[in-house]
Amino acid sequence: MDGLASAKVVTFILTGDRAASKAWYMDVLGLPLIADDPFASVLTMNGAVLRIVHIDGYEAGAHPVLGWEVADIAAAIETLVSRGVTMTIYEGFGQDALGVWTSPDGKAKVAWFNDPDGNVLSLAQH
Repeated sequence: MDGLASAKVVTFILTGDRAASKAWYMDVLGLPLIADDPFASVLTMNGAVLRIVHIDGYEAGAHPVLGWEVADIAAAIETLVSRGVTMTIYEGFGQDALGVWTSPDGKAKVAWFNDPDGNVLSLAQH
C-alpha cells in the first residue's frame, strides 16, 4: 500500500432509523443514492461515499461527525433552511443571526446543524 492519500474516502453515519435518515440525506441534502443493501444505504458526496448504517438504540454524540467546505456559507445555509433545516446556535459562541461563527482572524466561518438522529453536521467557508 502506498498510503491513503489517493484512496477513495468512505464515511459512515449511524442512525436509529435508516429509512428516515436515507430520505433526509437524499431529499434535504440532495445526495444521490448509489446502492441500498441489507447493511447500509450508500450515497455519494462529490466522489466520497457515505454509508448510512442502522444501529439499534443509537444516540448521537455532541460533536460534528461530517462537514462540507462551501464557497458561500450564507447561500448554503439559505438553501438548507429553505428545505427545513434549523441551524444550531450555541450559547456564548458569538454566532451571527444565520448561526455562523467567524474565527478571530476572520478567515474561517463555520455553522452547524443536525440530521434527524441528532448527528452534528457542519458547513465551513475558508
